[in-house]
Amino acid sequence: MLLYILDILGTAVFAISGVLLAGKLRMDPFGVLVLGVVTAIGGGTIRDMALDHGPVFWVRDPTDLVVAMVTCMLTIALVRQPRRLPKWILPVLDAVGLAVFVGIGVNKALAAGTGPLVAVCMGVITGVGGGIIRDILAREIPMILRTEIYATACIAGGIVHTVAYALGMPLSQATLLGMAITLAIRLAAIRWHLKLPTFVLENNGG
Repeated sequence: MLLYILDILGTAVFAISGVLLAGKLRMDPFGVLVLGVVTAIGGGTIRDMALDHGPVFWVRDPTDLVVAMVTCMLTIALVRQPRRLPKWILPVLDAVGLAVFVGIGVNKALAAGTGPLVAVCMGVITGVGGGIIRDILAREIPMILRTEIYATACIAGGIVHTVAYALGMPLSQATLLGMAITLAIRLAAIRWHLKLPTFVLENNGG
């Protein structure tokens, strides 16, 4: 039940991030809705298609789709209000949603009979796939290709999740452990502004 509630929360937060970016780019309401929804459900859609898991999750159960659409409309209506939330709220909620999505992705891959490596990849795709689609549609460099510690947190959490399960830990406990690792790394990156080193090639041409 807790995982389901966190999944809904993560869906809503990811949708909000898409709406806010669309607002900065001055998109019309339809564009805002598209960007918000693909951010919320894009990663899980890619995962289910890659796993050939039958109809994607929001076709079987449209709850996440409805949550994403309603969140988009509410955000459009409320974001212009002068009362604003503290700046840390959205990044922290995003980190929670990220951790939950990675855990769900790993579990779905394991349930489909994949190996640990593919399970970790599916967890990462579930967590960051929607954001990649959002940034591509917005003509921005995806966050995971910049120096933000984002996908790295997903990879670490996914590895801990799959290794713990392979060593005999019950799946529910392995899921919570992996989620905790993803969340801790992402929150640490937010709190202390941790970034990955950049790869730079000097132009020495004449």
